[in-house]
Amino acid sequence: MSEKNKKLTFIDLFAGCGGLSEGFLQTNQYDALAHVEWEIPMVNTLRHRLNTKWNHDEDDAFKRVVHFDIQKTEELINGNWSEESTKLYSSTNHNEIVKKGLRGLIGKQKVNLIIGGPPCQAYSIAGRAQDKNSMKDDYRNYLFESFVKVVDEFKPDIFVFENVPGLLSAEPGGKLVTERIYEAFQAIGYEIRTPDLLKKSIYAASDLGVPQKRNRVIIIGVDKNSKLELEVLYSEINQLTKKIKPVNVKDAISHLPKYQPLESQSKLNGKNISHSLIGNKKVKHHEPRFHNDRDVSTFKHWLKNNLNRVTMEEKIGFYNQLMGKSSNHAKYRNLEWDKPSPTIVAHLYKDGLMFIHPDIEQSRSITVKEAALLQSFPHDFEFLGGQGFCFKMIGNAVPPEMARNIAESISKIISKNERKK
Repeated sequence: MSEKNKKLTFIDLFAGCGGLSEGFLQTNQYDALAHVEWEIPMVNTLRHRLNTKWNHDEDDAFKRVVHFDIQKTEELINGNWSEESTKLYSSTNHNEIVKKGLRGLIGKQKVNLIIGGPPCQAYSIAGRAQDKNSMKDDYRNYLFESFVKVVDEFKPDIFVFENVPGLLSAEPGGKLVTERIYEAFQAIGYEIRTPDLLKKSIYAASDLGVPQKRNRVIIIGVDKNSKLELEVLYSEINQLTKKIKPVNVKDAISHLPKYQPLESQSKLNGKNISHSLIGNKKVKHHEPRFHNDRDVSTFKHWLKNNLNRVTMEEKIGFYNQLMGKSSNHAKYRNLEWDKPSPTIVAHLYKDGLMFIHPDIEQSRSITVKEAALLQSFPHDFEFLGGQGFCFKMIGNAVPPEMARNIAESISKIISKNERKK
């Protein structure tokens, strides 16, 4: 950085509840100029975090997190919102955003980076397998175009684009989406790895300090007019992965208060409950979801017989026999203390059957707090919204610790470049 203590600036697109932003801010080397998100529980959570953790007063936090549909990219950038957009979003934004858009919010400030990850459902292999047309008609295939437009408008030196590995094989409209992405960024003057090299851009979250098996494609782009070298940035991240100590489930969540199944289900504040806290230490977001007697019994049987270790055919058979169904998919899985967690997914908002807590005495699925810690959210991160929305926003987030290590690597290379000038 050219001036002592001057921080790099960024805009976060598809910000969600702020996992990617959180990692960048944790380095103390970046300032966030704006975050764009359209789901209101995520918007509220990110605003709350900026206010309570990152020294933004309520008014500024409210303004910086722009509640808007990024598909309306021209309105987002330039303001002059349509009557429809104003009706949908203006109640949660300042009038100056409605009138002047991101361009008015940013003003003359230099944007060093744009970061973000468009929704991944259209690119995920699981999502394509469940869709009759393999998600080829899903509008989310083309949300990267909005990312490109914002990059073109603000001309950052670098962008970071995060997504699922399924992105590499997605082929909407009969053409690889990676080819579309490559061509779009080339057209606006940015260098990214060619589609055939992007497989080298898959990173495991567990290699970047996260207690979770979660592979993600990290597409870094650099302005062709800058002095930054793309492969040097990737090399710095690669070197970092060799130094980081692995973290497992036990490291992440074993310290939390324990629960035990009730002998008979009860109600608390009008809600059905199936488990009671052992001791009196309450932790925010750490309350088990309700499980019926069959679930509790199944979890005990599953853990006692170590069914995580049987064949997939046996797992599927176990579920079908239990439920009297003929599913082709396994429905149960437990976490293991000495390993990273499986990928924390948004599906957790529906049920936790694939995330059984490893302690047989508790016989439950994981809590919101446990999901958050396995995603590497810090202990003091508060999620706003119901339990289902909390699970959803955590599952959709970029793990902050993964983001922090990427942010550190980028900052290090930028600083080296500045010193050479």
